[in-house]
Amino acid sequence: MAVLSLLSAVFVITFEQLVQWRYGPAGIAGLLLLTIGAKTRNATCSSLGGALLAIMVAGPALQ
Repeated sequence: MAVLSLLSAVFVITFEQLVQWRYGPAGIAGLLLLTIGAKTRNATCSSLGGALLAIMVAGPALQ
């Protein structure tokens, strides 16, 4: 159980660092909104976070 928790924490931290490196503070804000919305079951917060991340990811393809 402790190994699974450790691996999960390492994965989450690595993913957050990757998002911050690639998409900057706006990417972290989108990820934070999505995570908070999912944990609190708030559809508005989750939708805003998902939309922000989708715009960040699709931005280069739209230009």
